[in-house]
Amino acid sequence: MGCAAPAKLAELVVMHRDTTLRERPEGMPLNSPNHPAILLLAFDGVDRSLIYDMLRKGELPRLAELLGGAGAHGSFPHAHLDDTLLSTMPSSTLAAWTTAMTGVTPSHHGISGNEFFIREERRLGAPAPVSFADSKPTLETYTDNYVNQMIKVPTVYQRMREKDPNVLVWVAVHQIYSGADRLLVAPPTVMAHAFETLFEEVVKKGTAQNKPSRNVYEKLDRDVVDKVTSTLDKGPVPDVLTVYLSGTDLYAHIAEEGPDDARRAYLREVVEPAIGSLTAKLRARNALANRYVVLTSDHGHTPVVYDDKHALFAKNGDGPPPTIMKKAGYRVRPFKLDVSDKDDFDAVLAEGGANAYVYVADRSSCPKAKDVCDWKKPPRYEEDVLPMADAFYKNNEDGALVPEMKGTLDLVLTRRPKPWAEDDLPFEVYVGGGKTVPVGEYLKEHPHPTYIATEERLRDLAVGPRGERAGDVMLVAHNGDRSTPDERYYFASLYRSWHGSPSRQDSEIPFIVAHPTETSEALRARVQRVLGSMPRQNKVTDVLLELRQGTPAK
Repeated sequence: MGCAAPAKLAELVVMHRDTTLRERPEGMPLNSPNHPAILLLAFDGVDRSLIYDMLRKGELPRLAELLGGAGAHGSFPHAHLDDTLLSTMPSSTLAAWTTAMTGVTPSHHGISGNEFFIREERRLGAPAPVSFADSKPTLETYTDNYVNQMIKVPTVYQRMREKDPNVLVWVAVHQIYSGADRLLVAPPTVMAHAFETLFEEVVKKGTAQNKPSRNVYEKLDRDVVDKVTSTLDKGPVPDVLTVYLSGTDLYAHIAEEGPDDARRAYLREVVEPAIGSLTAKLRARNALANRYVVLTSDHGHTPVVYDDKHALFAKNGDGPPPTIMKKAGYRVRPFKLDVSDKDDFDAVLAEGGANAYVYVADRSSCPKAKDVCDWKKPPRYEEDVLPMADAFYKNNEDGALVPEMKGTLDLVLTRRPKPWAEDDLPFEVYVGGGKTVPVGEYLKEHPHPTYIATEERLRDLAVGPRGERAGDVMLVAHNGDRSTPDERYYFASLYRSWHGSPSRQDSEIPFIVAHPTETSEALRARVQRVLGSMPRQNKVTDVLLELRQGTPAK
């Protein structure tokens, strides 16, 4: 836990007493009931096949009730369970949720992963650190608007308010909340303990006496729903209510029983009762009669091996990836949130589970040790970018620089750099000898049957005004392309499950839209019209806007 975390905890204590984000002017309507209301359930780390299977088998009856009730043979007469929506690339928490809640892709909103480098500001963005352990930036999401201030486009709430200034929006614990009226947080000590516990669990090996526990994550999610239901006791009911439950993901990362068993049990034993409490409160306030219920997630999960061989961790600069970078002649940025303005690094590594980003400076601006690089300048392709790509590519083949990383990478991606303020080029696959091949062409020659829409989603990540935040070189580990955990690798410390790859398992996410008076067929037509031929995660915002602006159901 970072040294500043106690101060952040104190701020959370204050925030817990006052969660108002936006004061409504005197005389302004308390809410806006002339448009349909929305309840958005944001379940972290739950893939489509898992939750749909549970719903259709009757394992989640309270959730099914909230979705309008289950019919015969696993049908839902008043809900559409979409089978097409795909997560963003990378399929990781912050990139995915920001995409869902802004309606644009990472190359436009600027949150390219759980951690990433912001060239023009010469700083690391790390709302969910992976290459180092520090709960401070995670807590700052709720105390200092940490994630929201890095997002370069309006959120779905801000866009709703443009059309309907009176809309009343509450957000419970979700990271994206700009434009909302209230941010509801769980008790601060519970939130801090949950984030701190995750960091502690992943750096120690479980033993029979010290197995990972889900208790802290259960308490967090239960307290989130308790906070929502108690706040609903009086006053106007929000037109738009977002409830975020993170325990499914947090526990899946460390659960010894594996992510599928862990999430199924968690959904049955923790989420189901919480949804029952939320449903009862909303029904008591007569707040479900004309409210759409929308359920979605950010990514799935892929089991991995919990050992040093498979964890391609930075290890404070001593791990396999930074060692390759150093042996290739680069000065690597220290693995912590903030560094000195005088630090002379000319390369940055940001880790993200199944993938990692590598950034390089124009080394002609800082050729000697202690020279501070000008990161606003783009790197030189032949002199700065290609040597880095080649170092990882060659080591993946022969292990000459770092033997333990031999054969761990599926793809080394790179592209010619552009100035940071310009639209960036798409990634191509580096094939050695200074040569690259377009992603689509490479995948035709080297089929990846478990990958889905890889070329298109990589464009969403890389091609745009903030595409440089995905790095000059992108490393994709053998992870989602492999069938067994012992064949998979991940850029992080010790975990039992990860995500982030282009695989179906990581990328196929649930998207359910329900309304008590609309048929599943009508909802399907409505949703599919908005999703169109490219059902990507950014379309979640488009659906929410369409539902909110639609004619109220009678």
